[in-house]
Parts: sequence; structure tokens; C-alpha cells
Amino acid sequence: MLVLVAPGQGAQTPGFLTPWLDLPGAADRVAAWSEAIGLDLAHYGTQADADAIRDTSVAQPLLVAAGILSASALGDVTPGAVAGHSVGEFTAAAVAGVLDDTAALRLVRTRGLAMADAAAITATGMSALLGGDPEVSVAHLEKLGLTPANINGAGQIVAAGTLEQLAALNEDKPEGVRKVVPLKVAGAFHTHHMAPAVERLAQAAAALAPADPAIAYVSNKDGRTVATGTEVLQRLVGQVANPVRWDLCMETFKELGVTTLIEVCPGGTLTGLAKRALPGVRTLALKTPDDLDAARELISEHANA
Repeated sequence: MLVLVAPGQGAQTPGFLTPWLDLPGAADRVAAWSEAIGLDLAHYGTQADADAIRDTSVAQPLLVAAGILSASALGDVTPGAVAGHSVGEFTAAAVAGVLDDTAALRLVRTRGLAMADAAAITATGMSALLGGDPEVSVAHLEKLGLTPANINGAGQIVAAGTLEQLAALNEDKPEGVRKVVPLKVAGAFHTHHMAPAVERLAQAAAALAPADPAIAYVSNKDGRTVATGTEVLQRLVGQVANPVRWDLCMETFKELGVTTLIEVCPGGTLTGLAKRALPGVRTLALKTPDDLDAARELISEHANA
């Protein structure tokens, strides 16, 4: 089985959208999306600096636009399953046909604005823990008042909380953790700090008419596949203030018999986790359009097998 995955916030880098806009029709699609959501995606994806695209209200729609654009550039391919990490779930929902591209981008624009406002209430952030035993790390984080906001598998947990709590973590790492790495995000996402954003997102989602997924949609909440568009939308709203269980998503990939995993632009993070947690699964990250030929070849080999 082929699974298509989409990365979350923090994967963006200055100029990462530039080469994708040279693809036929890409600039026009991005211009139409920009008008629909009131945000110049081409500018932020090609010219803006790291601080500008770190802004939650910018980063989230920018990542989803890049994910949709790169997924469609693969051509006529239907993966056996699709999943996204955090905001990447909106990309996955578009690929699975739950929401059309514009609806997904409008909703994620609302999400980004609402989460940015929630993050402004208290100075918060997130840091990745590399190494260590998950049970030991989770207990240690809870002792410090932090939330294990992303349990990513392959020995990686992301802690979220106030800047003071994260500073204490840096001085007092859980046993076995090699390193604590601050992430390029502007708040404690997937924690109670984001509760104010949930209601705003729910109001925006209530106006939508989602379709049922055309392919298996694997959810961050618990790694389960979700059969109805209504439930996908409910989970997209709820995940803002609840942890991401990417470890359980990868367990489901195993159960589904996934043999090939392709990560849409800006790929790299999830393929790195898959290489460690899913031995034997072939992986490829779409970083630039130069990776498309290799991805198509991998898809062709998968189909023939």
C-alpha cells in the first residue's frame, strides 16, 4: 500500500514555494487561493523571511497550499491511505476529497488566525525531546506542568507549555533524553492553551458540507481510520487543543500493510520518522519539483508490485 503524508508547522523554510510556482498552472492556482483567503501565498512562499512565515496565521495556510500543490503534481495517483501531522491533516482532508482545495484553505486560514490569537494570550512554545523512554518522558513533562503535545514515535516527543516551563525542561531533561530542541512555532499548540481557538474553528466548520473520504483517512487523534466527512471535520476542530498521536498513525500504517510512503512538500520530517519507525517501508520526501520524477517512479514500481 502507498500512503501519502503531509507535514505540520515548523517544516516551512524561506522560499520553499518558489520552484513549485514554475509548474504549469501552479501560479494561477496559488493566486486564486490567495484571493479566496485574503493572504498573498506567493509572496510568503517565495520572498518572506523566516520570521514572517513563522507567524501561525501565515504558516498554516502556506503549508497546506504547498501540500495540495505538490500532491496534485504527482499526477493521477490514488494512494491507499492519507494522513497529515497537525495542520497537515487539512492537506490530507483535501487529498481525500473531504473538502475541496479552497474550502480547506479557508478553514485552515481561520485556524491559523484563531491559534495566533490564542497564542498571544500567554507566552508559550514547543520543544522536541530526542531520545529517551516515552513513558519516562511523559511522566517527567507532566511533573513540570508541560503537555506531551506531539507523541511522534521513533523516540520523539514534543513538549508544549509556557516559556518558563520549557526553560525548566531545558535545565531538567527526562532521563535518557539526548537533546531538547525548540521548535519554530509561536505557541503551545495541541494543549489547553489553544482552547479559545476551538470555538472559532467550530463555527467556521459548521458552515461546510464535507464529503466522506474517498480513500482511507488516518486521524491524529488515535491513529484510527475515519469513514465519514462529518467525523473528519469534527476531529480537525478538536485536534487544535488535543495531542497529536503520530506514533499511532504509524502503527496503523503497519496494520494497513503500507510499503511505500511519500511526504508532500515541504517533505522531510515525516519521512525521517518513518525511516526509524517503519523499517522496510520505502520513503520519499517532496522537497522541490526535482523530486517528482523519483516519486512517480516509486509510485509506478509500487503499482507494478
